[in-house]
Amino acid sequence: MPGNKAVAYIEPHRVEVQTIDYPKLELQDGPGVNPANVGRQCHHGVILRCVATNICGSDQHMVRGRTTAPAGLVLGHEITGEVVEVGRDVEFIKQGDLCSVPFNIACGRCRNCKEGRTDVCLNVNPDRPGSAYGYVDMGGWVGGQAEYVMVPYADWNLLPFPDKDQAMEKILDLTMLSDIFPTGYHGCVSAGVTTGSQVYIAGAGPVGLAAAHSAQLLGASVVIVGDMNAQRLDQARSFGCETVDLTKDASLGEQIEQILGVPEVDAAVDAVGFEARGHGDQAGQEKPATVLNSIMQVTRAAGKLGIPGLYVTGDPGGVDAAAQEGSLSIRIGLGWAKSHTFTTGQCPVMRYHRGLMKAILQERCTIAKAVNATVIGLDDAPRGYQDFDSGVSKKFVLDPHNNLADKRAIAA
Repeated sequence: MPGNKAVAYIEPHRVEVQTIDYPKLELQDGPGVNPANVGRQCHHGVILRCVATNICGSDQHMVRGRTTAPAGLVLGHEITGEVVEVGRDVEFIKQGDLCSVPFNIACGRCRNCKEGRTDVCLNVNPDRPGSAYGYVDMGGWVGGQAEYVMVPYADWNLLPFPDKDQAMEKILDLTMLSDIFPTGYHGCVSAGVTTGSQVYIAGAGPVGLAAAHSAQLLGASVVIVGDMNAQRLDQARSFGCETVDLTKDASLGEQIEQILGVPEVDAAVDAVGFEARGHGDQAGQEKPATVLNSIMQVTRAAGKLGIPGLYVTGDPGGVDAAAQEGSLSIRIGLGWAKSHTFTTGQCPVMRYHRGLMKAILQERCTIAKAVNATVIGLDDAPRGYQDFDSGVSKKFVLDPHNNLADKRAIAA
């Protein structure tokens, strides 16, 4: 039986590459596993040899100590891999298939799954609706920043690529299908982005850049990205976005007006989440509701807001007691007065990933270039987390089995 190296959260600002057990088609006890899930049989699952597995901004929230994640939790919910073992009850996924794994774990049987809401499956997480690999309070499914990982309900969850050779040529694009590309796209669809839309994207991290590229794919006429990180704003401009520098004294509305001639947009996307910081005279101060309030201010009446940025129910590092339980000072009256539509929550990846896969394979989009996909080895994950936390404009792709060696020079 091969070994299984994996990236584990140890304590705030520290991750470690450890050797863990090779996965079984049964959920084992371990850090973060709900007792009701221990021993859960997964004959409907498969074992994947991870080909590419990415570091996500959502992982960083845990690594910064901003959640209740337990020590030893194996991280990683952005997984692409090759099937090496097939469970007894799997009918259609075959050994050797190269597949994208939606970060949502879904049973395919419950009411929500049947209605397309795989983001809030009712059967995989005893704590609450919805689950994900390697994430706090998500049922304890082992993460995929590892050499091997178990994927349950494989016939339902996995998206097999039609041609493995073609897929490996575009693997840096296709690895984004597990999360950030559908998530950014979902933020834009939720915000009503369509042909001719003028769009504001709050945040130029990987999800924000994915949302900006998605807005272009959906036909937006102008995509404006706001951030306080000059390197990330440069990255947004590299594929045709307008930008606003939130370190400047001019307000967001004033900077948008300089671009569009009016201080408002048709649609806005929050790709920042609960660790948002103030700008202008509040620069550097944590203001967890600032992005939500600012996008209400700059979105036209009857406009829509997509909110794929993460908000949590438990934040030990919150600025006050209310923020520590996810209660924020949102100007709901402003949103009500402007008749805004809000969409929150995890992206239901399966709603979008097949179509986005086709767009990648037919060269209609270049998501890896937009987010600056950068390949590193699994052993380099601790450095990748540190660099990502420092604000570099890179999307780190881990290469557990050295399958992507030819991509490293391209990505460097």
